[in-house]
This record gives sequence, C-alpha cells and structure tokens, in this order.
Amino acid sequence: MQLAEHSATLAGPVLVTVAYFVLWYYLLVFLQRSTKYRLQRRYQEGGDVFDRYFGQDEEMLAADRAVANTQEQMGPFLVSFWLFALFVSPAQATWLGAAYVCLRALYPMLLGRRVSKMQPKRVYFATLPAYGIVFYMFGQVAWSVLR
Repeated sequence: MQLAEHSATLAGPVLVTVAYFVLWYYLLVFLQRSTKYRLQRRYQEGGDVFDRYFGQDEEMLAADRAVANTQEQMGPFLVSFWLFALFVSPAQATWLGAAYVCLRALYPMLLGRRVSKMQPKRVYFATLPAYGIVFYMFGQVAWSVLR
C-alpha cells in the first residue's frame, strides 16, 4: 500500500495538521514576539529594564502560557488525531481535528491578556471540549483495534 494512493482520503487530516502548526507558529512568532517587543518599548519608555526570562510581567506570562499550553497539547492531539484518521475514519478525524484547532485558537482569547485577570472557568470552554475530543479519538482507536 502506497501513501500516494490515499492522498485524497487523507487530504482533510493533512490540512488540519497544517492548520494546527499555522496556529502554533502564529502564537509563537506573532503573539509571543509582538508581546515581547511591545513590552520592551513600554519598559524602556518608562525608564525600566524589561527582563524577558526572569521578569514576572503578566502580559508576557499570558503570551508564554498560550504558546506553551498549545505545545503541551500538541503530542496528545496529533497522536490521537492521526491514529483516529488511520484506524477509524479520515473524514470524522477531519471534523474533530478542525473543531480541536478552533478550540485551541480560542484559548489565548479566553485566557486573556494578563495572567492575573484569567478566569479558569472561562478557559475551560476551550480546554475541556478539547480534552474530550482527544479522549474520544483515543477511545475509538482502542475500540477499533480491540474489536
């Protein structure tokens, strides 16, 4: 069995995977980096020194958390997603994966700009359904293999 034979069938999962990495790089390059440079300017204008790695600026911590949390969840999502696409259904994987990527995109907005202003219950609107999708996909894969 050659992978090229299944390229049309796996187009959806491939596009979801690309979308996940586009989101992650957006958070990494644009959110985190733009926050860093904006804060450097603000601190410099105020006569202070911005300490990127040991400072406790709440905006920088929120941007870092959005990136780190997305990266933390990358492994479980991609493994469950691709196993589901290969062993259960590429079409269902596409829909579930797209929903998951949308939920991950909501996370930074629900987290907020400052860590101290974060409301955990608000963040749960993104994290709990995302966990549910991952657990569902793992469960369906296990069920499919054990049947």
